[in-house]
Amino acid sequence: MKTFKKELKALKKQLAEPRRPLGRAGLEGANKRDTSSSAEEETFSFADVMQGVTPISQDKVEPDKQVELFKKSQQIKGKHLKHSKQLAASFNFSDMYQAALPQEGPMRFCQEGESTHILKQLRRGDYSPEMTLDLHGLTREMAKAELAALIHTARKELIDCVCVMHGFGQGVLKAALPHYLVQHPHVRAFHQAPLEYGGQAALMVLIDIPLQNNKR
Repeated sequence: MKTFKKELKALKKQLAEPRRPLGRAGLEGANKRDTSSSAEEETFSFADVMQGVTPISQDKVEPDKQVELFKKSQQIKGKHLKHSKQLAASFNFSDMYQAALPQEGPMRFCQEGESTHILKQLRRGDYSPEMTLDLHGLTREMAKAELAALIHTARKELIDCVCVMHGFGQGVLKAALPHYLVQHPHVRAFHQAPLEYGGQAALMVLIDIPLQNNKR
């Protein structure tokens, strides 16, 4: 304990003594030590610091080539399917074709091989249209595209009777529509619509729809 007290007094005495200023030799020695230490720091490279450090393994996941090929094939397949649907919905109606249609009485037509009794059924309203197409204000080209899409959709949805409204106007579409319908292979028959469905401004059209096992 006495020894500890003596050491403590000596330390206090040493701290109380004023520091002596360094002479020229002391300053030069200090400068040399600072210069050498800074030189050592400058020569200490990044590679030296990183010695012994284990690099982090690559964690990026490369895309599976099979997955990429499958996605591309699905995109191409989708484009072909969309194109095939567009082709299926389109039909090239000719403006030059003129069918032999009745000049008197209501406008009507029955495909060869069909019973003419279906014309009476259409006239009486035994068939109710599940879809209606209004061609008012359309050009011939627009009307042909809409008509082809209507028939395609009706067959897809298994709808056998539709109503096409051509209106009156200048009579251009009214005169052209029956000749368009005669050209389409899936039109079984058509007749001037009953009054409740448009009368002389519309046609009731019977569509040949595909049934199971292609049997009607």
